[in-house]
Amino acid sequence: MTETILGRLLAHNIWANEQIIQACSSIGDEQLDAEPQSATIGNIRSTLFHLVTSQEGYLRLLTLPLEERLESVPSSSFTELREFAGQSGAALLSLARDDAEISMKGRLQTRDGFYVEPWVILVQVINHATEHREQIKSMLSFLGITPPSIDGWDYGEFSKALIPIGKGNRG
Repeated sequence: MTETILGRLLAHNIWANEQIIQACSSIGDEQLDAEPQSATIGNIRSTLFHLVTSQEGYLRLLTLPLEERLESVPSSSFTELREFAGQSGAALLSLARDDAEISMKGRLQTRDGFYVEPWVILVQVINHATEHREQIKSMLSFLGITPPSIDGWDYGEFSKALIPIGKGNRG
């Protein structure tokens, strides 16, 4: 199957979320709960939890009627956070692969009194996660921990879509 650009962006989002969760799972409670020394609101633990639960919320907005959008909250275990993020990420990716399904929805009603077109939510999924991953990376750096490299170039290398020229490699 040919992947759409939106599909690739969401695949990167899934991969980057997994990398940041993995990086955070190896540090202690004191570091996870340390107050940030920046304009970031919230510590690593709360920012990571917010990132994962928000992604689930965006999925619910795209797929469920208003009255069925109850919050689902994972425990704070990294295993459950990873599963929660992976499941909602995979569901968002599946939606992106069926662009017609998203396009047919028309405007959606938010729980806080707005109508929104589905594409805005998909932009928010990617933007929101990127912002919070960068905040977590900043907090890790402040603690002396090297954060994972998770930008587009890194994902391109990981997915073998960024290939050095030479040694017989040709487009």
